[in-house]
Amino acid sequence: MLFESQKIEYTHSGQAKLIFPDIGLDAGESLLVLGKSGSGKTTLLNLLAGLLKPEAGEIKLAGKNLAALNGQELDLFRGKEIGIVFQKPHLLAALNVKENLQMAHFFSRKKGQNIEELLGELGLAGKAKSSVLTLSEGEAQRVSIARALATSPKLILADEPTSSLDDENAEKVVKLLKTQAAKIGAALIIVTHDQRVKAHIPNFVEVKSV
Repeated sequence: MLFESQKIEYTHSGQAKLIFPDIGLDAGESLLVLGKSGSGKTTLLNLLAGLLKPEAGEIKLAGKNLAALNGQELDLFRGKEIGIVFQKPHLLAALNVKENLQMAHFFSRKKGQNIEELLGELGLAGKAKSSVLTLSEGEAQRVSIARALATSPKLILADEPTSSLDDENAEKVVKLLKTQAAKIGAALIIVTHDQRVKAHIPNFVEVKSV
């Protein structure tokens, strides 16, 4: 099993305890985490990414227990092995498209994928030297996906990647994520309230607030 989380619990101050379903994925497998707004989906994503520490349970990626790593170890491990596609791109405005991806290589200390080839696969071959400020919303999202994939991570986490897209582009983004995950042998988890994605990834768990 490449990735697994078991008996994860977390409590935000002043709120009810969140108890999450167990997850187990092998390389190339995909999973949807579905739930309404406020159900704890984003909290689960942050836990799986090692951005939050669970109160109970364990999260393992490639045999490593995230909770057992100290701050610096966890930062480096996350940079190398976890690619996160945030709901908003969070690209560095001072850098062009290619430089944004090169930053992922730099911080992870890992060579990862060939950036020009990756941009070509994502339909961005002509945008390598473009300012990120000139990109359309769809292009900026694909650059965000490319940045998450640049280090050839073992786990790809995508937060609401289709929420602002029409049906055609939503389908393209999901297929893109699945194809890339299969190519690099990563586990893919998409966190969303968008029921359309179930047509492309039938494997899902639901997060429900207590």
